[in-house]
Amino acid sequence: MSESDREFDVVVFGATGFTGQLVAEYMGEQYGPPSDLRWAIAGRSQAKLDAVASGLPGEIECLVADSANAEDMRTLAARTRVVCTTVGPYAKYGSELVAACVEQGTHYCDLAGEIHWMRRMIDAHQSAAERSGARIVHTCGFDCIPSDLGTLFVQNAMRERAGEPANHVKFRVVASKGGASGGTIDSGVNMMEEARDDPQILELNADPYALNPLNMPRGLDGLDQTSAEQDPDFRQWTAPFVMASINTRVVRRSNALMNYAYGHDFRYDEAVLTGTGAAGFAKAAALAAGTAMMMGAMAIGPIRNLVLPLLPKPGEGPSKETRENGYFEIALLGLNPNDPEGNVRATIKGDRDPGYGSTAKMLAESAVCLARDALEVAGGFWTPASAMGTQLIERLDSNAGVTFTLDTVN
Repeated sequence: MSESDREFDVVVFGATGFTGQLVAEYMGEQYGPPSDLRWAIAGRSQAKLDAVASGLPGEIECLVADSANAEDMRTLAARTRVVCTTVGPYAKYGSELVAACVEQGTHYCDLAGEIHWMRRMIDAHQSAAERSGARIVHTCGFDCIPSDLGTLFVQNAMRERAGEPANHVKFRVVASKGGASGGTIDSGVNMMEEARDDPQILELNADPYALNPLNMPRGLDGLDQTSAEQDPDFRQWTAPFVMASINTRVVRRSNALMNYAYGHDFRYDEAVLTGTGAAGFAKAAALAAGTAMMMGAMAIGPIRNLVLPLLPKPGEGPSKETRENGYFEIALLGLNPNDPEGNVRATIKGDRDPGYGSTAKMLAESAVCLARDALEVAGGFWTPASAMGTQLIERLDSNAGVTFTLDTVN
C-alpha cells in the first residue's frame, strides 16, 4: 500500500499513558479542526482511549492494539503514514512495532533513550528499512533533539560564516526546571536488569560511538565527563550531564550518517554549567558525586528494590503546574578550527519542562514532519538531524515553543 492510500497521516500509540496523553493533547491543540491532518490515537484499552478522545477537539478515532501482538502492530502500521509511540521501556514493548513499521514501509518516531535497544533495532532492520522506505527515527524528545538539532544549527551557521564546520561543539545546560516520570525511571531500571544478564550492554553503553554505523570511521571523543571540570571557553565550572551518555552518541551518529559533514575529527561533549569560583566548583563537585552515587545505587539490585517504591511509578509524572512552569535553556558553542574569534554560539530554549511538556511537543512535531514535509532521506534508521534537519527546527520554532537563536560570535 502506498503512503497516499493510508487512512491516517499520524497515529499516536500509547495515548493513554502519561506522556502519550500529553502528545495527544498537543496534537489536538495544534492539529485539531480546522487542520486537515488525519490523525488517530491508539493503545490497549478502548475505554481509556475513549476517555482521552473525549477531551480532544473534533472526532478522533481510537485504535485498539497491543504492543506484544505482532499482528496488531502490522495492522496498525499499515493504516498510517507515521506511527509516533510513547510505549516504553522500548526494549520491553517496542520491538514488534519497529519490525511492523519496517515491514509496512511506515515511518516511525519515538522517545527511546535505550542505546542497547536502538543498536539492536538498527542491526536487525536497517537493510529491510532501506528496501521498504520506512524512515525510523529514535530519540525525538529532550533526548536528543536539543543536542542533535542544536549541533546542526551551530554547524550550519559556522559553514555559512567560515566556509567549514566547527571541529568541536560544546553543549552546556544553563538552566532547567521540571519533574520526573515513572516511565523514564522504568526504562533505566529495565536496562540495568538486562545488563545484569548481559554484561555486554554496559560495555556498549560506555562506547562513545555505540550508535555509529558499523565499519565506519570513529572520531576523537573519549568517555563522558564524570567529575567537576573547568571550561575555559564558558569560564565556568561544569558538572556531568546525566543525558550525555545518550545525546552524544546520537550526535556522533548524525555526523556519520551525513557523510561526516562535521568532519572526521569532529568532537562533541555535554555538561552542566555550575558557575564560577569556589561556589561553582562546590556545586559541580556535588552534582558529580550525586550523579555517581545515584547511578551506583540503582545498579545494585537490593538497593534498587529499596529505592524504587519511593519513586514515581510508570504512568505517573509531574503535575500540570510543574510542566507549565518548567523550562530549559541550553548554550552551544561551535569552535572555529582556525580562528578563535570566529566561534559560533547559540541558545536553545523550551517553554515547558524538558522531559514532558517540551518533549511531548517535540515528538508530535517530529511525527508531523515525517508525515508532511518533503524530506530528502530514503528508508533506514536515522537521527532527528539527519532525517528532518532544518525542517524540524522550523516547526519547533514556529509551533512548539522550542527556539533556536544565534548569539554573539566569539
